[in-house]
Amino acid sequence: MRASLAPQVKGLSLRPLDPADLDAWYGYLSLPRVVRHTSWNLASIDDLRPVLERCNDAADAGSALRFAICAEPGGALIGTIGFRSVSVAHRTAELGYDLHPAHWGRGIATACVRTVIAWGFAERSLVRVQASALDSNDASIRVLEKCGFAREGLLRRYRMVRGEARDFWMYAAFPHE
Repeated sequence: MRASLAPQVKGLSLRPLDPADLDAWYGYLSLPRVVRHTSWNLASIDDLRPVLERCNDAADAGSALRFAICAEPGGALIGTIGFRSVSVAHRTAELGYDLHPAHWGRGIATACVRTVIAWGFAERSLVRVQASALDSNDASIRVLEKCGFAREGLLRRYRMVRGEARDFWMYAAFPHE
């Protein structure tokens, strides 16, 4: 697995996603309050399975690269973070993350975002990491801004969110900025 060297976050453990994480991941992504301000649209666990399978493909340097966030080494998944897409040619990636609501408000997302983008710049030689946030996702917007992402603009009707075209803010971070 290409992502075996996971970045280190103080007090947490990041590791490559594993098929055994699917139930826990779907467990909180099936909660309406978790997906309310995201573009996740999962009808069943079977909708999430191909997302997990596309992550960390050793044969594809441009595959999605996603880590399980664990409260302790070897522990159960409490969230995920990583790059939803990677462009090797352009050395860019799009950040994505989610967290079980039992762990919201503790600074976990902020710590993981800071660590993963620094790791992407240092270990993957990325020149840009971008992230989009649904215009109503105040919590994610705060995380991105605390982590030094700059708001670049509003992407009108950027993604379908449960059958409705919704607006997303585009953010970007760059090494040494």
